[in-house]
Parts: sequence; structure tokens; C-alpha cells
Amino acid sequence: MPGPKSIADIKLNLLHPATTSHFAIEIDYSKLPENFLQQNNVKTNEQKLNLLCSETILPGSNLATLELNSDHTGVTERHAYRRIYDDRIDFTFYVDAENYLPIRFFEAWLKFISGESRAIDPNIGASSRSPNYNYRFKYRDDYACDGMKVIKFEKSTYGNIKGVKTKGSYLKYGFVKAYPISITSMPVSYDSSSLLKCSVSMTYMRYYLDGTVSNDSSIEGLSSNLIPSQLDEIESLDIEYTRALESRDLDSIEAADIARTDFFARNGLPLR
Repeated sequence: MPGPKSIADIKLNLLHPATTSHFAIEIDYSKLPENFLQQNNVKTNEQKLNLLCSETILPGSNLATLELNSDHTGVTERHAYRRIYDDRIDFTFYVDAENYLPIRFFEAWLKFISGESRAIDPNIGASSRSPNYNYRFKYRDDYACDGMKVIKFEKSTYGNIKGVKTKGSYLKYGFVKAYPISITSMPVSYDSSSLLKCSVSMTYMRYYLDGTVSNDSSIEGLSSNLIPSQLDEIESLDIEYTRALESRDLDSIEAADIARTDFFARNGLPLR
């Protein structure tokens, strides 16, 4: 219902928006044999590969509908009959200078899917550089994985309340039968240097959404345990943060956000 809102209500509901810069991924490559990766000079490091991801998207879906025009005069109805999932998800990875891990890894996965002929010695068998090069694609169950995940969380997801670790809300997207289908070309030039990035598109059958919702009952009870000076400082930090948001100055918003985060961390409080 429309009506006046208190400052406390506005701060509680509007001053903790989700941000785009807190996420993690988990790439599942359990179907790729270890000896195959070694033959293709891939030094497997799952944690490093996941951390190198700099950008991705949260998947979406839509409903396919049937249009009905004749049931009611002058009325157009739509009845849903199927859920349609996005057919791919894109990942962008920073490329490490040590082993070019994302490039080597996904090139090897594509090679495994297509069943390319390979030979360590090109003079003995048909390697990729041989005129007799050939390939034979594998069945999807042999290369598609079910363990790929994209996890969306916030700075306050993993907090600490008076020495007790807490876990807030997060979203976990799981993907069924996922595998890469393309690697985007990566330009290089003699212009000023910039970070080399590898963009990969992966397809999947469908996704499912998992995760937890935070329980704020323990957090709300903390206000009664704070001393007056802490309450005053929290209010002052909230006011500064509100002013920064109103100014739309990114530097001011970042500075106010850092100040709030630092205060809550120093006092062992969850970020609100």
C-alpha cells in the first residue's frame, strides 16, 4: 500500500543492492582423460582456471506460448506449453603468461569432442598437421559434464558475528550436459599492451537454480548489543553512503562503501 516510509525502512531495503562483481565459477572437466590433457600440454589446475574467469552471465529462460483468439470475443489469450532455456553461456578468462591455461584447456576439450586423430610423432601417425588428418566425433555422453556451476554471492555472504562464521544468501546455477562449442578469436597487436582474454561459449541442455536465503534473525538482534558510539557511527556511515549514491560519483560511492566495510570488519559485524 502507498504510504510514508521511514529512513530505517529505506536503508534496510535499498542500501544493500546486489553487485555484479562478486561471483565464482566451477568448470567440470571430469570426462577429459588426464593423459589426453597431458599429451596436449595442459597443466590441469582447476582452482587457477576458475579464478581466471573475469566475466560470465547468469542464464535465463522463457516460456513458449500458444495464442488463442476464438475462445472469448475480442480477447487474445496465451497459454504456456514449454519452457525454453538459453542455448549457451559465455565465459571470458584472463590468459596467464605461464601456460596460457584457458586457451590450451578449451582447445584440448574441443579436440577431444571432435575425436581428432593425434600422434605424438607426426611422421608415424596422422596428426593435425598431417595431410591424412581425420576426425570422428564422440557421443555427447562421452564429453558433456554435469558439474559446471556459476555462483553469485555478495561481500556479506560470508560474514562473522562475534567470532561465529555466518553464511548469507547466494545463488548457485548448475548446468546439465555442458561442453564448449566455440573459442572466440583473440586479436594481438603492437599497440599499447592490454590483458589477453579468452572468450569461450559453452552449450548445455538446461540449468537449475540452487542456493540459500540468509536468516537475518541473528543479525537483527545485534543492535541491542552495540554501544551508543557504534550506533552513531553506523548512522553516520549510512548517511555518507546515501549522499554518495545520490551524487552518482563512482569514486565517492567506492570510498563510502570501503569505509562501511572496514567499520563492520573491525567490529566483527556482518555487513548490512
